[in-house]
Parts: sequence; C-alpha cells; structure tokens
Amino acid sequence: MSSTARGGRGICSGVGVAGEPAAIHVLAVDDSSVDRALIAGLLRSSKYRVTAVDSGKKALELLGMEPNVNMIITDYWMPEMTGYELLKRVKESNKLKQIPVVIMSSENVPNRINRCLAEGAEDFFLKPVRPSDVSRLSGWIR
Repeated sequence: MSSTARGGRGICSGVGVAGEPAAIHVLAVDDSSVDRALIAGLLRSSKYRVTAVDSGKKALELLGMEPNVNMIITDYWMPEMTGYELLKRVKESNKLKQIPVVIMSSENVPNRINRCLAEGAEDFFLKPVRPSDVSRLSGWIR
C-alpha cells in the first residue's frame, strides 16, 4: 500500500496535485494505527487531503487550530472519547456543527448506527472501509 506510506506520523497531511484547486480536507480519527493508515490511504487515493489523529481529544484540539476541515471521519470505539461523543461535541459547537461527520465501526449494531445518524452523522461505514464507501463522501461535503 504505497499510498499509506506517504504520511507516516501521528498527524499527517497530504496535498493535491499541483495545478488543481485546493483538495478537500478530511480529518480521519481512529485509535488503531492500521485502520488509520487504511482510511488515510483510501482518502488520499481519492484526492482528499488528509490529517489523521489517534483520538477524539486530538481531533478537537486540531479543529480548534485548523479552520479548514471539510469533513470528519471517525471510528466509533476509541478510548477516552468515543466517535459518538466526538460527533456530539462537533454538532453542539456553533463553530463546528456545519462540518459533516461520518462514523465507522467494525460492529454492525443497528441501535448504534441509528443513534449516530439521529445525532447528526451523515453516514455510518462498516469496517473495513472500501473505496465504494469513500466514493459516497463527496455527497456530504459542504
């Protein structure tokens, strides 16, 4: 997977090809380094600019410093702050609530999925995330 090797650190960003308009910036949040690398690679291969962090707390810190995030894709189960809690914090914030949030999980639990969608998540992906899932993201970008 050569596309996942480009960033290689806890917080990593990729940029679009020279001459193209600024890439859509996606914040990817997952405590698993393997899943984080997988989603970052899939997003980059679809020409998204990606910043990847390993916790909801780091995501909120970054959102406080980086005003140009166009979408958040987050794992549901993470220590300290779940993806559901991150979703709630984003949607409760006047400054952040316009950012679309997509939740992902390896567990197909209908109550959890419905709760996230009712709280304002744009979509819910089952892991492993596939290129066909990533192709659905463009419809949620504002």
